[in-house]
Order: sequence, then structure tokens, then C-alpha cells
Amino acid sequence: MTYAVANLHGCYEAFKKLLEKINFGDKDVLFVVGDTVDYGDEPMELLCDMSVRCNVYPVMGEHDRTAFKMLKGFDEMLKSGESPDADYINEMNAWIADGGKPTLDGFRKLDDDMKEGVLDYLADFAPYETAECNGKEYVMVHAGIRNFSPERDLDSYDESDFIEEPLDLNKKYFPDASVIVGHVSTYDIDGAKEGRIYHLGNNYAIDCAVAFDGHLGCLCLETGEEYYV
Repeated sequence: MTYAVANLHGCYEAFKKLLEKINFGDKDVLFVVGDTVDYGDEPMELLCDMSVRCNVYPVMGEHDRTAFKMLKGFDEMLKSGESPDADYINEMNAWIADGGKPTLDGFRKLDDDMKEGVLDYLADFAPYETAECNGKEYVMVHAGIRNFSPERDLDSYDESDFIEEPLDLNKKYFPDASVIVGHVSTYDIDGAKEGRIYHLGNNYAIDCAVAFDGHLGCLCLETGEEYYV
């Protein structure tokens, strides 16, 4: 089976419980639609677990992109012994204030090889993913598709186009494909049931705010079945 989750935000225990609940096996596929890190207690444990699973495909979210930038700069600073400049300090402080502290703390505890592995893994997060299940097409992006045009190929967009502007859930983007996003919690979507996946037309919003006393929602693409932890 093929599954999608979003906004795990370092909630490793919820991730493990979900895999057990769906009986996730080697023949299954899981797409993680952005914002894997920050806020939750175990972002490094979560990243390390995901990184050794060849059937888990991460998509870049804004927290992942910021974490990669900050951690890469931090690692380079440690290796060089150079002091950070004011811009980096300001960005670091802003990131920490926006949930980055658990990610930085976890990274600092890793040995050099593990740090390198985490940075390589974050660098490989895809800007988007696609899947076909039972004849249905799915496009998975973290937030939305800024400057969308039906004539444009997805590869022609910048990464930022997929992570900075929320999807218009009332809009039909593709004639034969559904769009799956995270980014905006269903607690903040008018008409959505709090803590539950929201489906409107061809669009699915699957961020159920697991890191903020909500739930981890998971959508099975073949059956449409929803799972919650």
C-alpha cells in the first residue's frame, strides 16, 4: 500500500506507532510531505530512522530547509573554528524560537559521521513527489504550488514555490490528479474537522497537528482510508 503523512515535526514515537498501526512493510511506500523536523522531542531519531528505509520518501518543507541551512552552517563553524557572523546568529535565534531547538540539540549529540549523514539526507529531500495508485495520480507538495500554471512542468518550479504559499483548497489544479499537502493544520482550515484529514475536491490537507496536541494523520492512496495516532 501507499501512504502519505505530513508535518511529523520530530514526533518519533507517533511515527513508530503509526507504522505499527498500518502494519508498514517492505512492500509498502510512505511519503512524508514536509516539515519532518523541529518542535517535537526526537527529530534526529526520526530522521535517522527514515534515512535507512528505502521505501520512505521525504518531501522538503520550510522547517526542513531552514534546519538544513542552520545545521550545515553550524557544522562548518565547528570544523573551522570560525565565529558566526551577525546574520547567521540572527537566523539561528529566529529558527530556535520557531521550534528549531530540539533539532539543534539532537544534532549536537551526534558523532561526526552521523552529522554528515543527517546533512546528506536533508539535502536530498525532494521538492515534490508523485504517485499513481489504482489509476489515480497524486502530486505531493508541502504547502502549495505558487505561480501555478497547468502548462508548466513541475520541474520548472523553484523549491520555494512548493513550501512558502499554502494551497488554495478550493481550486482544481490538475484535471486528472489530486494534490496532497501539509503545512496548514486542519485546525486552521475553515470547514475542516480539527485533527482530521480534510478532503475538498481533488485536494487533501493532511497536517493534523501531531506536534501541537493534535494527531498524526495518514492517508492510504489506494483505498482512501485514514489512520490516526
